[in-house]
Amino acid sequence: MAKIKIKTKSAAKKRYKVTGSGKVVRHRSHTGHNTGKKTNSKMRRLKRPVEINASFEKEAKRILGLR
Repeated sequence: MAKIKIKTKSAAKKRYKVTGSGKVVRHRSHTGHNTGKKTNSKMRRLKRPVEINASFEKEAKRILGLR
């Protein structure tokens, strides 16, 4: 009998991305509006993706259907 396929959570696939080496990255917050008030250096820093917290990585991979 075949195993049941685990569906990817739609909210997770919109928020997280898995890199080639298997790390899970996310985008930073505070970039949606009022960007004119923020300095260019702050906006450059906020644009870069960041790895998610190690304590949440196992759960994130599970809801992405990777484990």
